[in-house]
Amino acid sequence: MPDTRTPTDPAPYDALLLLSFGGPEGPEDVVPFLENVTRGRGIPKERLTEVGKHYFLFGGVSPINAQNRALLAALRKDFADHGLDLPVYWGNRNWAPYLVDALREIADDGHRRVLVLATSAYAGFSGCRQYRENLADALARLAAEGRPELTVDKLRHFYNHPGFVRPMIDATLAALAELPDAVRENARLAFTTHSIPTAMAETSGAPDDPARGTPGGAYVAQHLDVARLIADAVAEHTGVADRPWQLVYQSRSGAPHIPWLEPDICDHLADQHADGAEAVVMVPIGFVSDHMEVKYDLDTEAVAKAAELGLPVARAATVGDDPRFAAAVRDLVLERAAAQRGEPVTRCALGALGPSHDVCATACCPNPRAPRPAAAEA
Repeated sequence: MPDTRTPTDPAPYDALLLLSFGGPEGPEDVVPFLENVTRGRGIPKERLTEVGKHYFLFGGVSPINAQNRALLAALRKDFADHGLDLPVYWGNRNWAPYLVDALREIADDGHRRVLVLATSAYAGFSGCRQYRENLADALARLAAEGRPELTVDKLRHFYNHPGFVRPMIDATLAALAELPDAVRENARLAFTTHSIPTAMAETSGAPDDPARGTPGGAYVAQHLDVARLIADAVAEHTGVADRPWQLVYQSRSGAPHIPWLEPDICDHLADQHADGAEAVVMVPIGFVSDHMEVKYDLDTEAVAKAAELGLPVARAATVGDDPRFAAAVRDLVLERAAAQRGEPVTRCALGALGPSHDVCATACCPNPRAPRPAAAEA
């Protein structure tokens, strides 16, 4: 029989789940949300109230849920505009709408084969495996309830997909344009991402991935690859070939005696100022949207540090609901569907590292505390 599939056939998948971190949507949500995030670590409520001060500065509302709603709408529009008949659901790890509720809805709607888009672009425990552990927990709860079995696969890491990188290039150029004319040409670039424990960074990625053997493992290597792509594109566009740039970190939350990736963005700004920098553009390549860690750690804390130093700064936007990112998700869905059907596929990727793996190995990005079941793995 002739093949009647269209170029937008998602088979064998019949649903896509947007899986995110979640965040509070009012002051009364803040401490319960943080209790969800830190469950099992024995952190006292008083400490959580102190940690929650970042959220209270913004009325107890994290912007992440609104940004996920915008991304959800962008995905649905892109899919509809391009004839991709695939319903899109949304669930969070740590706040409503919860992951387990989203999977219940998917199962009750009659879907059985689900692709997952996690709002984290890079390899690592907290950005990949922890999401897959949460998926395994939620699927176990559905099984205990007697619901039909779901098969769940996760889309590959998308950090070097053009639909993620090119919006970041444009955002960096736009941020440069915000700087005063007198400092723009000599402005330096600081590519920021979430700091994680160095031990966790070193085990990030697949065991057979050459990037895992680099300093900082796949997590650092992938960020450096994206940073180089953006820096090179900015140099080509502006004609400034030797603009200094560096990968730096933010949002450290661990115990002081445990080594985490450095330098911190605020320390970096101080060092750049001491080195004679005229201005710095902060480029949050580690984040999909302008959520709390961007709005507070960069727009509030880092901007205040720069003002204290008298150092002009600008901050590039994240990709958010950029139509090019929504199109990239569609591309990843169709790529994975075709591969699952055994068809040849061309995986789109920029940079030196190439496209990431489709299926995580059991030993990918191990849990630093204790081994736990994870979904969507070999």
